[in-house]
Amino acid sequence: MNIRNLLSYLAWGIILVALQVFLFKNLALFGVGLCFLYIILILHLPINTTPITLLLISFGLGLVVDIFYDTGGIHAAGTTFLGFIRPLWLRVISPTGGYDEGTEPTLQEMGTGWYLTYILPLTFFFCIIFFSVDQWGTLGLLNILNKSFFSSILTALLAILVQALFFKRRRGIL
Repeated sequence: MNIRNLLSYLAWGIILVALQVFLFKNLALFGVGLCFLYIILILHLPINTTPITLLLISFGLGLVVDIFYDTGGIHAAGTTFLGFIRPLWLRVISPTGGYDEGTEPTLQEMGTGWYLTYILPLTFFFCIIFFSVDQWGTLGLLNILNKSFFSSILTALLAILVQALFFKRRRGIL
C-alpha cells in the first residue's frame, strides 16, 4: 500500500467515524436496528491486507468509536472480531481463480451478488458480538438475534447507498 492509498483510507476513516458519531449515533430503525457504518472501513481494506495489520486497524477503529460513545470497549470487541473473521470469510467465498493483488472488496469491484454474500454475514457477526457484549446477561438470545438482524440489514443498505453515491463505477454492478 503506497502513501496515497494510506492517506485516502485515513481520510475515509475520519469521515466515517465523524458520520457515525454525529449522525448515526442516535439513528435506530424501529428502536431495534442500529447503524454501524464505520465498519465498512474494515470491510473495504484490500483483500491482501495482513491479518496483524487488519486486527490492529480494527481494534484502533473500535477504540476510537468507543471513546466518542463512552462505552467500555464494546465497539473494539466487535471490530476486532470482525478483523479476525474477515480473512476466513474471504477464503470461504473466494472465486475459483482467487483474488487479484490489491483488490478491494467493494460493490464496484466485485459486483452486487458477491458483495452481499460478503457484507451481510460479516456485519451480522459484528452485531452478534456487539450486542452480546453490550447486553451481557440481560437480553435473551432471540432479542440479540433480532437486534443483530435488523442492524446488519440497515448497515448493509447504508453501505450500498454510500458506495452508489460516492464511488465511481469501474465495471457493471449486476
